[in-house]
Formats: sequence, C-alpha cells, structure tokens
Amino acid sequence: MNIAFIGLGNMGSPMASNLVKAGHRVTVFDLVESAMQALESEGAGRADSAEAATQGADVVISMLPAGVHVKGLYLGRDDAPGLLETLDASTPSTPNTPNTRPLIIDASTISPEDARTVAAAAAERGFTWLDAPVSGGVGGAKAGALTFIVGGSAEGFEQAKPVLDAMGKNVFHAGDNGAGQVAKICNNMLLGILMSGTAEALALGVKNGMDPAVLSEIMKQSSGGNWALNGYNPWPGVMEGAAAGRDYEGGFLTDLMAKDLGLAWELALGSKSTVPMGSQARNLFALHSAQGNGRLDFSSIQKLYREGE
Repeated sequence: MNIAFIGLGNMGSPMASNLVKAGHRVTVFDLVESAMQALESEGAGRADSAEAATQGADVVISMLPAGVHVKGLYLGRDDAPGLLETLDASTPSTPNTPNTRPLIIDASTISPEDARTVAAAAAERGFTWLDAPVSGGVGGAKAGALTFIVGGSAEGFEQAKPVLDAMGKNVFHAGDNGAGQVAKICNNMLLGILMSGTAEALALGVKNGMDPAVLSEIMKQSSGGNWALNGYNPWPGVMEGAAAGRDYEGGFLTDLMAKDLGLAWELALGSKSTVPMGSQARNLFALHSAQGNGRLDFSSIQKLYREGE
C-alpha cells in the first residue's frame, strides 16, 4: 500500500520503519528534519508537508503528541486548511470510484471527545477515520509488538487491520469512535498507578537495607508482581534494557504520562467517576515533571522517591 505517516517521534519513527520493512511504500513527514532523514535511509520517501505526504496515499497514519495537534492537522488552524479539506479537494468521490479515498488512522492518545470531533468531520467528507492509540512503549514499537486499541466502524477496523498487524501483535476493536481512547486512557491510568507504586515500594525496601535487585525478584515472584516491575523496572541497574539503565533517556516521556493521567482525570470528571488512585498518580507525575523531568522516561518517577539520598 501507499502509506503516509505523519509524526516521527519516539513511537512514530519505529512504527513507520516497520511499515517499510513490511514492504509498504511509506512517505513520511515530521517537523524534525533528522527524523525524516533516518526513515529516508531505510527506504521511505519524504515530503515537505503533511499535505504533500498524503497525495496518492491509500492509508494516512498520524502519531502526534496531543489532541490540539491532531485537530490542527485534520481540521486546520490559523486559517490554514486541514488534511480533511485538502484530501477532499484532491480525492475524487463518485459512484464509479467509491474506494479512492484513503483510510485515516490516528494512533495518538487524545481525549475521546477530540477523537469523536475529528471522526465526525471526516465522516461528513466521506472519509473513514479511526482512533487507534497504542500500548507497548518504544520497545514494543521497535519490535513491532504494539497493542492497537481501535475505535471506529467495524468495516474500517477490518480495512485497517492488515496495516496495523505490520506494527503490532495485538489489535483490538474497542467500539465506535472514541472507544479506543477510553480504553487507552484507562490502561495508562493503571500503568501510572503501577509505576508510581512500584517505585515507592522499591524505595522503601532500599532505604531499609534491601538490595533492589533481590527485592525486585522477590516481588516479581510474589503477589506484588506487575508489568512495571516485571518488564520495566524503574530502579537503575536492576533490569537490562530498561530506561532506568540509560539515565531514563528516551522511552515514554514523563510529560506524556502526565498528559494521559490528565485525560483520565477529565474523563472521570465528565462521567462523575471516582479515581482516587488515578488522581494521586496524576499529582505525582505532574510534580515530577515540574521538577525538570518531563523529557525523561516516565519510570524516572523513581527519582521522586530517592530525594535526599
């Protein structure tokens, strides 16, 4: 397929790379020149704008930081047209050519309301738009082992699945537009709770004489075992390959976890849901970010519990 990929951050770059490896013709666009150069060296094409990247595409995929960026890309901003308008102008839609419009997949994590807003605008122009946020982190993106949580029509999901399978190992249809975001927000709220709790438990043990590696192994094999502890240990030097072993560089940024926990808080407010642990995790990650750690991996929350050592 001809695939346009917009947004080559820590997650987007390896996702686009896996599409190239799967044999798709991928054209990329990002505001960071070096990110496009890296994909070009792997065989991707590059474009000077998002609009140019989407010309002739069968599928458009975006991976952006927040809802404001997604709405700006598709709906336009500052009097500049969005992709829905430019694609509409350049793509014929007649009874004789019913399948010429590209499928649009947004893999960003944004609010369900923003996802539904863009999906409705896309539907008005005859496009199928899916919200398909991902879980699995940078490691999963590089390994092609992401989980995609898709919101949108059943027909759109079936059309998207072969493309998503090239980037992930689990592809779920969560429901209508916005459902993918609801599921992702719930998942990341739980992840934030688990990571902050794991860091807290490790710090408590170490401050009382435990070796962090020994304590980690005990808890992994006991009832305290969880994904953050078992596969992404936040204590430096305990787990090979974890972000903690590279000074928390790269990975899933603290700022993004704080954003996702904020989305969970907004979702809870709107539905009058009680999320005391999610709220506490939100406060902890917001504090950690405010202390200058926003660009570090979210497992660097461990540092918050090691102050004063």
